[in-house]
Amino acid sequence: MTPAEIVTEFIRAIERKDVAAAASFVAENISYENMPMAPIIGREAMMATLEVFLAPAERVDWQILQQWEVGRVVINERLDRFEIGDGRLELPLAGIFEINHDDKISLWRDYFDMGSYTRQMATLTGS
Repeated sequence: MTPAEIVTEFIRAIERKDVAAAASFVAENISYENMPMAPIIGREAMMATLEVFLAPAERVDWQILQQWEVGRVVINERLDRFEIGDGRLELPLAGIFEINHDDKISLWRDYFDMGSYTRQMATLTGS
């Protein structure tokens, strides 16, 4: 698989909320970074974070709007959607993925507006 195909399949696993399948695409020492929060280091920590992040959503749809592969780096523009209760959280973002020589994602960094995320989540969950 090409680096872009690896990232696309990783995202498809997340959309299915299949964290174990998603984890199969990442390196043991992955750095998972939601900017501007502190990096989450390691496959197990990433899996635990994803489980919490995906739990409230009945449905997950991460639409890749554009994606570029530059060597072993994949950059995409996405619209991440989460159906929660009767509503939908929509988060436009840019993602950067580095693929190591074992064809595993070693860095996953998403840039998004944290204020937009927290406002939408508060509206949807009432907290």
